[in-house]
Amino acid sequence: MRFLFLITIVIGLIFGNKGIAQKKAEVYYNSGVNKSKQLEYLGAIQDYNKAIELNPKYTLAYLDRGNARAAISDYKGAIQDYSKAIEYIHPSLAGGIYTNRGLSKINISDHKGAIEDFTNAIEINPNDDNAYHERGYAKGALEDYSGAIQDFTKTININPNYLKAYTNRGLTKVKISDYRGAIKDYNKAIEIDKYNARAYSLRGNAKSMLKDFRGAIQDYNYAIMINEKDASSYLSRGLCKSMLGDKDGACLDLSKAGELGDGRAYDMINKICND
Repeated sequence: MRFLFLITIVIGLIFGNKGIAQKKAEVYYNSGVNKSKQLEYLGAIQDYNKAIELNPKYTLAYLDRGNARAAISDYKGAIQDYSKAIEYIHPSLAGGIYTNRGLSKINISDHKGAIEDFTNAIEINPNDDNAYHERGYAKGALEDYSGAIQDFTKTININPNYLKAYTNRGLTKVKISDYRGAIKDYNKAIEIDKYNARAYSLRGNAKSMLKDFRGAIQDYNYAIMINEKDASSYLSRGLCKSMLGDKDGACLDLSKAGELGDGRAYDMINKICND
């Protein structure tokens, strides 16, 4: 009886200590979460470190430490943490973590590895519009434009209001010289957000490729009205004005683009304005 009593005490101490350690780990973890919300990522990482020291299989601590590391551009560290989180979480719940790891891999130009992660996320959740979108982006970076367009299209089928999918599909169509198809995508992006300066500027670029310089200028006008510091739109509008013979207007726009920091403008000024 005495022997059984001692075993009971020992077991109680072991599990009691584990319970205390887990409670301390949770305190550090919650502190890390609060610091992350305040964008204090370095302090948050220190708290997650302590939580993981107390519980080496603390899945959420690995996940959120990965998020904090990604926020400070420590993508390799983030990938390590996401890998740990994937190791300890149930496979059916790992979809979002694969997507996060894929995003970090994109940031270190590991596009093939990113595609594998997004594919894993899609296998877990076939309706994951973000995973399709990011896989499309990674495919585009590898010049698989057909595959990229397919993924952006799948994103849109799942979520018809996914604005970036339209602009990125448009950009990909430009890569294969489908300027009219690109314009249709930019039209849709503008329909979703009429104050999207980038969509107007991109549509202007596509129109200029079709030599619709007046239509392009109208789009650059809208882009500049929305964002008066849009150096790229000033540059492009200046080039379109030059094509229409408006040298003075072109030079004013090119000068403004240069003032706003677009170094390409000065080469254009030398060619167009200083002859």
